[in-house]
Amino acid sequence: MKKQYIMAAMCLCMGISACTSKTAKPETEAETPVVANADSIWKDYFVGNILFEDKAPQSEGSRIYRSLIPDAEAYISKQARTVLNTLYFSPEDSITPVYNLHYRLEDIDGISAKGGEKGEISIFYSTRHIEKSFVDKDTAKVDFETRGVLLHELTHAYQLEPQGIGSYGTNKVFWAFIEGMADAVRVANGGFHGEADRPKGGNYMNGYRHAGYFFVWLRDNKDPDFLRKFNRSALEIVPWSFDGAIKHVLGEQYNMDELWNEYQVAVGDIKG
Repeated sequence: MKKQYIMAAMCLCMGISACTSKTAKPETEAETPVVANADSIWKDYFVGNILFEDKAPQSEGSRIYRSLIPDAEAYISKQARTVLNTLYFSPEDSITPVYNLHYRLEDIDGISAKGGEKGEISIFYSTRHIEKSFVDKDTAKVDFETRGVLLHELTHAYQLEPQGIGSYGTNKVFWAFIEGMADAVRVANGGFHGEADRPKGGNYMNGYRHAGYFFVWLRDNKDPDFLRKFNRSALEIVPWSFDGAIKHVLGEQYNMDELWNEYQVAVGDIKG
């Protein structure tokens, strides 16, 4: 069955995109630890054949994209290695393979989405969204948004999936893990605007930024390799659950809901 991890609904709800590491680190600081070794460790890893197609060459969004990113294949490959470096320890890990990655600019509503399976992946990016991002004629804003959206969707291409609990469309835990990890990768690599984009309250079961900021907080405060270990837990904990994965990664003394409460106190959303 074809899968699509739709980012459009999330982004439309929150206005545009956004998020970065919770702990009030500057974006450059948040980005450096994860990205630092991506090029050296992953330079020879086959990220898949990047097949770029502009299906809306006459659109203003296409013009803006091409002016910012003249070599789309190289740009996407670089971000793919950043994602891999965030999700995995090394190319020797058990990694979800990608053989062909079809990336399309399309003149359609929405923002972006990933589809496909079994190594044949497709991602579209809306030229209309690019135009909206450029409303203030701010190329830096478009560049920032484009990279952040791409990090999210590429995570869907390479991340591991929970086993024994159904699918993305049938199980809320599965969905929250998938979307939470995608935004966590974006947060961890400076793809959101820090604390300003961290959603207040809610629960990790809301997925996306709620879970993403939380997962990066766990990385920053509990285990620097949390994101990699949490991703790998999808292979090691069957049937997968949040609490089972947390105990597996951090230790039996930890409980997911208690950690969420600790996080909410730490970031000031609730009183201890």
